[in-house]
Amino acid sequence: MRYLIHAGDSADAPAAIRLFDAARGCENFAQRVLRFGPGLSDDRLPDAGDEVLYVLEGEGELVVGDSRSRLSPGVGAFVAAGRSWRVSNDRREPLVLLSVLVVDPDSSDGDRSHAVVSLVDAPLAGATAARRFRLGATPQVGCDSATQFLGYIPPGRAPDHYHRYEEVVYVVGGDGMLHVEGEEPEPIGRGSCVHLPAGLVHCLENTGAEDMTILGVFRPAGSPAEAYYPDGRLATAAEH
Repeated sequence: MRYLIHAGDSADAPAAIRLFDAARGCENFAQRVLRFGPGLSDDRLPDAGDEVLYVLEGEGELVVGDSRSRLSPGVGAFVAAGRSWRVSNDRREPLVLLSVLVVDPDSSDGDRSHAVVSLVDAPLAGATAARRFRLGATPQVGCDSATQFLGYIPPGRAPDHYHRYEEVVYVVGGDGMLHVEGEEPEPIGRGSCVHLPAGLVHCLENTGAEDMTILGVFRPAGSPAEAYYPDGRLATAAEH
């Protein structure tokens, strides 16, 4: 399925795993898994776009200029285009980040630099079919072009739906099936990555006993709760 990549979570994985980008039909994003060993990394400069980060494993610090912010699993970050950043890994284990570069970001009159947000501590909100989410990088913290969220999908299959935004998804935990209109369903699990173009009818089914956790980034920015049924009706959080 062209909308699905399995990144895996091997300890022997390379320093950067390329996921969805323009070469794979995703023009608005460049999605990567980045692994950093102990110590202070080299500078990274997202000059081609805004960079949205999420900590998958490990602990350390995000260094942007003179600012140092603590990183641990469940923490997200936004670094504006043209601002360099580094990480300091103070453990022996790798510090593993999910990076989504937002290509050609919207211009902003504000003094955007960076922001760090703990998604696991953010308020919990509801979406369709008892799904819930927590917001990370959003326009409210300077990320004008996209919205980052941590989503929780309960066991079962929600109705097929589509969004008016383009989205890239990373499965943080759980097992399920990806349903895309016109294609055979495919299994998904930790490390699975999904590209959902705007208007694509789909469903992420949770086949496990506990919530499936996903990390999504979509553009244009908005609410993860905004979804539409194939007939064009707006899906609402009250419907199950």
